[in-house]
Formats: sequence, structure tokens, C-alpha cells
Amino acid sequence: MKKGGFMRDALILFVITLVAGACLGGVYEMTKEPIASARLAAKGTAYRTVLPAAADFEGDDLTGILAQANTDIAGMGFGKVTVDECVTGVDAGGGLAGYVVTATSKDGYSGDITVSIGMDSDGAITGIAFLTLTETAGLGMNAQEPEWSNQYVGKNVDAFTVTKSGAAADQEINAISGATITSNAVTGAVNAAVYFVKNCQAQ
Repeated sequence: MKKGGFMRDALILFVITLVAGACLGGVYEMTKEPIASARLAAKGTAYRTVLPAAADFEGDDLTGILAQANTDIAGMGFGKVTVDECVTGVDAGGGLAGYVVTATSKDGYSGDITVSIGMDSDGAITGIAFLTLTETAGLGMNAQEPEWSNQYVGKNVDAFTVTKSGAAADQEINAISGATITSNAVTGAVNAAVYFVKNCQAQ
């Protein structure tokens, strides 16, 4: 191959790469804000779903508290789970309605599982909603079905455990058939949220 031909091909490839990069950058800038808005809207919907008694939600800077809490949680047997954030729910009169904690477990079968957990001012769970769930259809994805996720609701315990033999106490959660890994991952995230509210946020 002649040197001139090689240089021409290299220049063409460079131009194509440059144009493609610019196009990708433009697409990213155009979609960044709508994606962020969609995620924020989904989060707001989850908050209202899991803590319906709240008329509004207030967020505080919990950076230091979260860091210490996650250090503690790492040694509690809940799996690879972290508390991502916590907001306070207030009722129409400005009183405490409870908390919504978002936690992520890295122990899912197909990826991270992120859950928002509502808890009232007494520490009872008022609901859970999934922000991220990419488990196997017909198995782990059944975690989002109310028949399973509502097992946590109304219960005030320090930690839940997953059972395959039939739940016989408030702290026991029936495993999803064929998806024990998902069941444990979700329960780990819920346990982290419970620990955070009862031992960190509520102080």
C-alpha cells in the first residue's frame, strides 16, 4: 500500500471517529436531562406509594450518617447492601409521617436491586417499591408482585429472614418459588433500611 493511501485512510477513519463521537456527545446531552427527570419522577412516585400518609418529603444531608451506617451494615449479615438515601415524610399538618429509605443490594441474581422502603414513625413498614429490578421473568421478577412484597407491610421487627418452609412469625418472609437469591437480596435491602431508621436516622 502506498504511503499516501495509508494516510488518506487514516484521516478518513479519524474524521469518522470524530463525527461519531460528536454525535454521541450530542445525543447524551439531549437525553441526560429527560432521563434524570424521569428517574426523579419515578422516585417521587415510589415515595408516595410506600408512605401514603406523607403529604410531602424532606431530604437532609446525611452523607456522614450514611457512611457510618453502611460501615455498620456491612458487618450485619444482610449481604452486599447499602443505604443510598433517606427522606423524611411529613403529613399535611407538618408532623412526622415516617421515613422512606432507598437501599441497594448487589446480591440479585441478574444485577443490583434497588428498593424504596416506607416506615411509619413507630417503625412499622408501610410499603416497598422497586426502583431497579432486572431478575428472571416469572421467577425473581415476581418480587414486585404485591402478593409477595406485601409480606413486609405492617410489620415492626428488627430484621427479617427468608424461609422456604412457610412463614410462621412476623420476621419470616416466604421465599419466592425458584428465586431464593432474589428473595434474600430484597430482604437484605429491607433489613438495611430498618436498621438505618431504627439505629441512625431516628436518633
